[in-house]
Amino acid sequence: MEVVQGDLVLDLKDVRKDMIELAGGKGANLGELISIGVRVPPGFVITSRAFKYFVNYNKLADKIFEILKTSQDEEEASTKIKALIMSAKVPEDLERSIMKAYDRLAKLVGKDPLVAVRSSATAEDIEQASFAGQQDTYLNVSRESLIEHVKKVWASLYNARAIAYRNAKGIDHTQVSMAVVVQKMVNSRSAGVMFTLNPSNGDPNYIVIESSWGLGEAVVAGKVTPDEVVVRKSDLKIELKRVSRKRIKIAYDPQNKRNVEVSLEGSPEAEEFSLDDNEIIELARMALAIEKHYGRPMDIEWAVDADIKFPDNVFIVQARPETYWSARQAAKGAETKVEPTKAKILARGLPASPGLVSGRARIILDLHQAKDFQKGDILVTKMTDPDWVPIMKMASAIVTDEGGMTSHASIVSRELGIPAVVGTGNATSVIKDGQIITVDAHRGVIYEGELETTKPEAKQAELPASVGELSLPRDVLLSLYPITATKIYMNLGQPDVIHKYLNLPFDGIGLMRIEFIVSEWIRYHPLYLIKIGKPELFVDKLAEGIAMVASAIYPRPVVVRFSDFKSNEYRRLIGGEEFEPEERNPMIGWRGVSRYISDVYQPAFRLEVRAIRKVREEMGLKNVWVMFPFVRTTWELQKALNLMEEEGLKRGSEFKVWVMAEVPSVIMLADEFAKLVDGFSIGSNDLAQLTLGVDRDSDILARMGYYDERDPAVLRSIRKLIRVAHRYGRTVSICGQAPSVYPEINEFLVREGIDSISVNPDAVIQVRRQVASIEQKILIEKLNDSSKKRMSSSR
Repeated sequence: MEVVQGDLVLDLKDVRKDMIELAGGKGANLGELISIGVRVPPGFVITSRAFKYFVNYNKLADKIFEILKTSQDEEEASTKIKALIMSAKVPEDLERSIMKAYDRLAKLVGKDPLVAVRSSATAEDIEQASFAGQQDTYLNVSRESLIEHVKKVWASLYNARAIAYRNAKGIDHTQVSMAVVVQKMVNSRSAGVMFTLNPSNGDPNYIVIESSWGLGEAVVAGKVTPDEVVVRKSDLKIELKRVSRKRIKIAYDPQNKRNVEVSLEGSPEAEEFSLDDNEIIELARMALAIEKHYGRPMDIEWAVDADIKFPDNVFIVQARPETYWSARQAAKGAETKVEPTKAKILARGLPASPGLVSGRARIILDLHQAKDFQKGDILVTKMTDPDWVPIMKMASAIVTDEGGMTSHASIVSRELGIPAVVGTGNATSVIKDGQIITVDAHRGVIYEGELETTKPEAKQAELPASVGELSLPRDVLLSLYPITATKIYMNLGQPDVIHKYLNLPFDGIGLMRIEFIVSEWIRYHPLYLIKIGKPELFVDKLAEGIAMVASAIYPRPVVVRFSDFKSNEYRRLIGGEEFEPEERNPMIGWRGVSRYISDVYQPAFRLEVRAIRKVREEMGLKNVWVMFPFVRTTWELQKALNLMEEEGLKRGSEFKVWVMAEVPSVIMLADEFAKLVDGFSIGSNDLAQLTLGVDRDSDILARMGYYDERDPAVLRSIRKLIRVAHRYGRTVSICGQAPSVYPEINEFLVREGIDSISVNPDAVIQVRRQVASIEQKILIEKLNDSSKKRMSSSR
């Protein structure tokens, strides 16, 4: 057997950035960082020559090539090649070299350390492509299992997603090899990522740091919504600190010898910032040094060690070129884009949230596949639910096989300001993982490649924020927008995004959904919490989420809709299966007020009321009102109002109670309902569904034109409600999807005298301007009519 000549194992401190072919991208970059004085955990590199030696020793090259050539798909090829590698023997002299390097590391740190065994492909972390997450890394590996984990990393060169990505990028499989980086594990108190530009808009003047407790895997894999810091490069001033509610952390369990998810429910860590200001500045300082040395924007992973004093506890564990914005910048004037008329259409669907974006498609069918999902990727999946929100926040666009305009993916994408196309039927099967695509969410079309017309778009909801960077006071900003007699409210579900929209010209929150708080912050079924003796967890977290919004926009009103989960959605909460039936049609089943007044769910509804009372009375936020969803009858509403009064909340001049007008019975009996409440809010989504007998989530019926909130029957119902409610001195609002997408509906509503219109954040500016224009048009028409009458009477 021919032994491969050259170094098989190198100390990290002896590696430099021009040694990618030997040490792989990760190893070369880490060695380079050490050379410029950046703090990196000590370790060594098992070079690509060692991998080549292993392959030659076991005569694997021809076998691997044949498998790649003959397999039906990437999954089949991956399974066969990985089995081949794992069953092969590591040459004895190579094994001795690896163990000697480990023993030198142990001598350096004073004990046998647990180590990280990390992939470092020779085509990884290069400027033209991001291989981040394509291969595997193993943490907390002991001396005894080191060799086995090295083989696992070698085998991961042929993960299905890695094979697919190389195929999509046209990278020759035979030209890619694997080095392995072995480093002492950092006992991470906090960890995360940072970018030397703003990854949301490419602004090179800022460093953005994302952080959470424990190991960085929670941030990189999108398992938590991390804390965020924005640091100005010019003077290292902290411009923004945004704490997030962190539901879990990932930590090493020495007893079971594996990483585990640790719940932070009830722990102060969940709400505390995971970095202090000194650590933030130290990270930013190192980020600047790294960017200066490499001469380009960088994507950096870091960790803060719990056992070491500052500043020696702040480590950089990886640095690679930032690829998304850098590629866009480099491509200006040099790229070959496809003209829209010549582009191949891959799929069509419903345009759920407007925008036009090009990027890398990631086919994610299960959340477990999302660990290598990168910020700026396009999420392509069958459908989403609340568990997907952390990944959705990282996406530049969202495409789903299933769902309609009011599906979870549609609602969340509109709220986050992310372009989305839903109900394509086949996107996950016709789009390839790693493929560059363009999502035209104005028209509901997905194209192959990047279109000529594709430009990074500023979502309307973010425009005021950019104006806000000019340090203009909010009242000055609002003076830029027209004043309207019709109030323009905003719909909101996620409390932690309210800061993004504070400079939008809205008069209040016309619909605050609490379902996101329950599913993301609380996660437990309320009846389960009652059963285990922790009802206050539900009350406190719900109150906290509502207060976050109400305090941010005080004294503008916040209309909080009581929970409107369907039974199938409640079942997904922790402990939910014990309390929820399996209904055949939950959309018109046990939901809304029918749930609140039932003997089974009534104790849970009381928790919601207590949370509202806590916000209003203990926190002094009297701008919080409530709204009852999916009301069917007056008698059930009266029962619910009685329950609310029993908990100390009574309708009055400072506490308004609204009902959703979505079931046609509320329209038919509007005069009776008007005696019980202060206002109505039209849920045009469900009202259209129930009036027309159409499943609002059916993409088939939507494409055929059946589901349409502009249908004459729906408009006639809305007209009737407004007129009857005003006769009784009650207000009418609308919080459905229609006003956000149909200008003609807004003209209809204003002409009928609606009191307020509540829309998605991305539509606030547009709808305010539309309404102002319509109101002016009506005034001019009235003046003209008055003038004509005067002229007629003077004759």
